Amino acid sequence: MTRKPRTDAKRDRGQIVAVARAAFAAEGLDLPVREIARRAGLGVATVYRHFPSRSDLISAVLVEQVTLCGAEMRAALADPDPWRALSGTIRRFAERQVSDRGLNEALLGSHAAGAPFAEQRRAHAGALARLVERARSAGAVRDGVSVEDVRVGLLAIASFRALPAEKAAAATQRLANLLLAGLSQRQP
Repeated sequence: MTRKPRTDAKRDRGQIVAVARAAFAAEGLDLPVREIARRAGLGVATVYRHFPSRSDLISAVLVEQVTLCGAEMRAALADPDPWRALSGTIRRFAERQVSDRGLNEALLGSHAAGAPFAEQRRAHAGALARLVERARSAGAVRDGVSVEDVRVGLLAIASFRALPAEKAAAATQRLANLLLAGLSQRQP
């Protein structure tokens, strides 16, 4: 027989995931579980009751992040304006490089926590290819622009994660603008 989780247990779980997400995004995945518990205003035992291992907590946070990215890619594909869809995706990617530094390091880097999400990452890459193709077919991007061109630009944006947060924000924004200007068919 299975029990319904108590209301306070559901609230605690949500609080733990929210705190862990913000902490991991800002400070990386190496933050101790006891610090997550402290910031959540809960005991370490409560965290471990919900997430028996550190990797369970990291996975819960990453699942949330990957799910959000998937929803955003589906929304971009549904947008009838190919340029708005592609440029919005590039801008959101750039913003996340600053706001979700630690999570992106896990998902896009070589951290073992990102490995279970390889299939979703491939799906997101396929969606990006479709966005680029749609924009190219609509004449919104310059002739000859490929998904590889966009990926190189996104890789350059992602490299700014290594900068201090205050410098990374301005640099990612500036590079996103340059990338979009370089892709756009529209002349200034």
